[in-house]
Amino acid sequence: MIFNTGAALLDAVVLSVVSREGEGTYGYKITQDVQSVISVSESTLYPVLRRLLKDECLETYDQEYQGRNRRYYKITNKGIIQLNMYKQEWYEYTMKINRLFVGGNENG
Repeated sequence: MIFNTGAALLDAVVLSVVSREGEGTYGYKITQDVQSVISVSESTLYPVLRRLLKDECLETYDQEYQGRNRRYYKITNKGIIQLNMYKQEWYEYTMKINRLFVGGNENG
C-alpha cells in the first residue's frame, strides 16, 4: 500500500482485530491478521500493543499453550469505546475522500 499507516490507524486496526475474539487473542495471531490487510512488521505492532495496554484499551492474561505461557490480549470497555470512535471517524473520513475522488461537494 502506498498510503502511510499512522498510529491512529494502527491502533484502530489492532483494536478491531482483538475485538473479534471474545476471550482475546495472542500477539502472533494479531500480527498475522493485521498483515493480511496492511503491510506492517511485527516489530511495529508490539509497540502498538504496549501503547494500547498503557491507555487501558487492552488488557492481558497469560495462558499455557503447548508447555509455554502465551500472552493474550483482550479489549476493555475503554477499548470498545475507542474503537467505536475510530470506526465513526474512519467512516466520515472515507466518505469525504470518496466524494473528492468521484466528484461532488466535499462539505456535504
